[in-house]
Amino acid sequence: MERGRLFQRRRVCRFCHETTPLDYKDLNLLRNFLTERGRIIPRRISGNCMRHQRKLTIAIKRARSIALLAFAEER
Repeated sequence: MERGRLFQRRRVCRFCHETTPLDYKDLNLLRNFLTERGRIIPRRISGNCMRHQRKLTIAIKRARSIALLAFAEER
């Protein structure tokens, strides 16, 4: 009996596909790429391309440094 292979579709970069601007002031967008603990979701899970993942990381770090986002969530 042959088992079916596990097939996952390749995720498409959200920013390339929709051409949504990536801005450090857009907190609702940035929170989609953070875990409950406040960590940045990696590229292989979020599906972003390398270029936009780097820009996203910089935007999150900028928002954290001017206190728009928390560095870590409280328990």
